Amino acid sequence: MPIDPTLLPEDWRDALLIGRIDVGQGPTPVVVRGGIAHDVSRVAPTVAQTIAGGDFAGGIAIGALDTIDATLLSPIDLQCIKAAGVTFANSALERVIEEAARGDATAAAGVRARLEGRIGGSLRSVVPGSDDAAELKAALIEDGLWSQYLEVAIGPDAEIFTKGPPLSSVGAGADIGVRDDSAWNNPEPEVVLIVAPDGAIVGAALGNDVNLRDFEGRSALLLGKAKDNRAATAVGPFIRVFDAGYTLDDVRAAQITLRIDGPGGYVLNGVNSMDQISRDPAELVRQALSQHDYPDGFALFCGTLFAPTDDRDVPGRGFTHRPGDVVTIANPRLGRLVNRVVHCPDAPRWNVGIGALMTNLAKRGLLA
Repeated sequence: MPIDPTLLPEDWRDALLIGRIDVGQGPTPVVVRGGIAHDVSRVAPTVAQTIAGGDFAGGIAIGALDTIDATLLSPIDLQCIKAAGVTFANSALERVIEEAARGDATAAAGVRARLEGRIGGSLRSVVPGSDDAAELKAALIEDGLWSQYLEVAIGPDAEIFTKGPPLSSVGAGADIGVRDDSAWNNPEPEVVLIVAPDGAIVGAALGNDVNLRDFEGRSALLLGKAKDNRAATAVGPFIRVFDAGYTLDDVRAAQITLRIDGPGGYVLNGVNSMDQISRDPAELVRQALSQHDYPDGFALFCGTLFAPTDDRDVPGRGFTHRPGDVVTIANPRLGRLVNRVVHCPDAPRWNVGIGALMTNLAKRGLLA
């Protein structure tokens, strides 16, 4: 069936977009210019190579984007999938609460009241790495409220971690997975920055950095298990390339909305306001680059303000997903990322790794 136009940016006919589709042969990178999709696989058979080349003018026109009969895939492929954590004051407090509650949702309310009573709104005004941050750290240590999460929230070094391996992300319309042994989890609506091998930030997409609060709350050393699971990373629907009409400043001002439609008529709305982020997106990219090389570039989740605390079922247990929840993450300039929640074992197996992709591209005569 044709690509759902309701997933696209409201000005998609004027936007420069990069994505991946499958029309039955395998993943195909496309560049959308003036609303027309162009197959660029003969020029650069992967999105990573398309971005590294920096030339988005080529390819073979295959039709208006909203008329193409294709499966929409995650718009990233060989890029390393990185993420920045604890980049908003609100979510920083929630990570501290998870840790202090040892991943027990029933203990979270009491810890939250104590922590907010001590810090109040002061965390929101602190510049990471500043003298004020150092003073706040000293006061919290004295009160026994210091945490490794506060270290990365207001200290000089951001938390940057690997969310998942290349090719593991799913796209708009796919199922997303939460572990079936997790009892406290939530979606994380985020902006994903797309970074070229030379470190240039070339565009942005929407992302869902699915989070297991109980696992990470028990120990930060369980971050990999909390974050990297089958179908636990969603990106899409397309990468919007920066140009005269859309820049990093648009990302800095973006409002990312979230809606969860669950079984039995359950609805939850949320928002991630990028103007509330504690570190500038360009600074997050700089810290992700650090003393590292990314020959295929990387995609960087920027973190989220959204951290649901209202009870869904049992009083005192907060929010957690149920299978069947439909998560919609949206922004007018980036489109809509819609995914249904399932338990990880029920999500389609990820079986197209780098080897399988190279084999497919070779059979199609796309490798030089």
